[in-house]
This record gives sequence, structure tokens and C-alpha cells, in this order.
Amino acid sequence: MVMQTTDTPIKSTISLSRPIPGQGLTNDPDSPYPWEKAPEFVDLDKSLKYLLEIITEKEAYASLMDMTGSGVPLMEISQVLLFQGFTEGKWNPDLMMILAEPLCYMLLALCEKNDIDPIIYNGEDEDEDAEVQMFNVDMKKDKLRKLAAAARQDNIPKGILPTEVEEDIKNIQTASLLAQPKESADSDANSLLGRN
Repeated sequence: MVMQTTDTPIKSTISLSRPIPGQGLTNDPDSPYPWEKAPEFVDLDKSLKYLLEIITEKEAYASLMDMTGSGVPLMEISQVLLFQGFTEGKWNPDLMMILAEPLCYMLLALCEKNDIDPIIYNGEDEDEDAEVQMFNVDMKKDKLRKLAAAARQDNIPKGILPTEVEEDIKNIQTASLLAQPKESADSDANSLLGRN
């Protein structure tokens, strides 16, 4: 009987490019990571206003609407935005989980304003009983059904978003993402073609 061996059995099973156990406890306490400090936001309404400002910035807004229009699910976009805020020290994990549903409704409202039919989660059309997770936690089916129903009816249920946020969403001016930016009259006078 021939026994096969490898020349480097340790290299094939152990990766040395990861932190060693306990390494996180050796970080300097005078310079903690942002998520190790007190969060910037602890209030739901203030957090939602901050998120609305982030997602309605000119470049972010156009990118988000392009992503939802091309089929990226709202749940995935929400997860990325919320986790980024957590790593920046904006909120703690508990508030991050609470913000998931209202953020999806905010994105849904923006999609409605732009006549985009969004996908709520992967596998939405295929299987009603599919397990949907956000941050490795199973989402409640009734919340997902409410989100999908709101998307089909173009109607956000009352009480999900604070009234200030709802008003801010209504007041957002939508323009075609393909429209040319308007140039001022000064730019024509300074161009070679604008001179007489």
C-alpha cells in the first residue's frame, strides 16, 4: 500500500494571513476603532434624517436609482448602507437592525418618485417561502410581505417613517437621470462660440 503525502501539509491547512486569536484585545485603547466608541446617533428619527441626506446626495442618488433600476434588491442596498454607517461609528448594531425596514421604505419611496419598479429581495418572484436574511438574521415574513405589497401599490404605510422624513421625500425634485445639466448664461459668454 502506497501512502501519499504532501511536502507542505501545514501550509495547506493553516493560513498565516489572518489575525491570531486575541489580537483584537491588544489594540491601543487610546485609539479605538469607530465602532468601539459611543455611536454618533442613538435616536431613530435623527438616524433616518441622516440616511435620507446620504442617499439623496447628487452622486449617491443617481447611483442608487441606477442600481435599483438595474435589479439590485433594496435589502442588499440597505444592508450595505447600514453596515457602512456602523463601521463609521454612526450607530450601534441594535439601531442598525431597527433602521433596516425604514431605510427600505425610504428607498422604495425614491424608486416610486422615479417610476422604478424595484426588487425587494433576491428570489422575491420565485419562492414566497424563501428565507431572507439581513446581517445573518432571518427577516420576518410579514415585514417582507408588507414591503412587497407597498412596492406593488406604490404606497408607503403610515407610521413607518417619521413625518419630517416623509415630507422631505415628497419635496425631493426628481429629474431624468439622462438629462443634460443646465449651463448658466455666463458659460456661453466665456466660450469661444459665445463670443461675437
